[in-house]
Amino acid sequence: MSRPSLEVADIFRAHGAAWRKANAGHLSLGQLKVMAAIERCRTAALGGHVARCEDCAHEHIAYNSCRNRHCPKCQGAAARDWLADRQAELLPVGYFHLVFTLPGQIADIAYQNKRVIYALLFKASAEATLTIAADPKHLGARIAITAVLHTWGSAMTHHPHVHMIVPGGGLAPDGEAWLSCRPRFFLAVRVLSRLFRRLFLEKLIAAHEAGDLRFFNKHAALADAAAFRLYLDPPRKAEWVVYAKQPFAGPDQVLAYLARYTHRVAISNRRLVSSDQRGVTFRCKDYRVNGPARYKTMTLSSHEFIRRFLIHVLPKGFHRIRHYGFLANGQRAANLDLARKLLNVPAEPDAPEPEESGPDNRASDQPCPACGGNMVVIETFGPGQAPRRPQSRDPPEAKAVAA
Repeated sequence: MSRPSLEVADIFRAHGAAWRKANAGHLSLGQLKVMAAIERCRTAALGGHVARCEDCAHEHIAYNSCRNRHCPKCQGAAARDWLADRQAELLPVGYFHLVFTLPGQIADIAYQNKRVIYALLFKASAEATLTIAADPKHLGARIAITAVLHTWGSAMTHHPHVHMIVPGGGLAPDGEAWLSCRPRFFLAVRVLSRLFRRLFLEKLIAAHEAGDLRFFNKHAALADAAAFRLYLDPPRKAEWVVYAKQPFAGPDQVLAYLARYTHRVAISNRRLVSSDQRGVTFRCKDYRVNGPARYKTMTLSSHEFIRRFLIHVLPKGFHRIRHYGFLANGQRAANLDLARKLLNVPAEPDAPEPEESGPDNRASDQPCPACGGNMVVIETFGPGQAPRRPQSRDPPEAKAVAA
């Protein structure tokens, strides 16, 4: 796949220094580190390697990736590695897609309490789904959930929601059978929504009582318990959005979906259109409109674009992909073996051991740009160093960034 003509890194390099200066004292260390990583990604500042084609002897320099989970360039490889691990876990059953969204009033305070409220979103949505699925009046089974946190809308506004992928059935309580749901119906959305609302609000109030929440600026008064409960009255009475999409056609479609969703960041480089004196223009969707007219472009000032991107930086160590039910890590392998046995799925053959290669014969992860042949690494160089061989293409300049 060709490199996009415009990247988030280009915008950060051009405008990041001015933005940091204008917002000095208002940025978290995590946000500064994300900016620094993206600006340096695949530049000489991080070092790299020289690869030579075994067929045509073309030499190519590749610069190291930052591997930051917020970097648009680094998530493709991370998604491929993750999907390879997940592929063996798919079962030959229909899969459903659920979306749990926080109402606007809760999203407003979530930004000031990311670690606590995002965790509650995971817990409440998973608990609601597992509880309803285990109820004999609905499915009566122990199901599996893969949940992915997204915090953005198409225009990069703050819009926390969880996507769930769930198989259309689960293990019977006694572990002696696989219980399937109806072909095009998983669980009652209204029942899920109301239990999700109750569980989330209960957990949120408990977090407030425990002193786990912090409030600033216009929300500072919510530190008072009475004011906080009053603030929650409107969302307590509203219907919360839980959306059940059409079931997937099969495991391949599940994998295609996961490839698009699991390692997304606030905006991909492919959505960027231009960056000039007017600002940054990018493609987005207007979900209030159906049909082709929903696809539009939006232009933001460069500083507003950077601000919106950085509001989606997650707390350090926060896991944005989580597994529940019989996919919970402790018993995952045993539960999958049981599910395959109950579904009469042949056992997976053991994967062959990877072959070792010498340090001077390591395969590059990209084919030869000249002839498509196999590239092998012939030289490596460290951060800030230059390769001994002439460069095939100058890298973008990596400006010094205070991290």
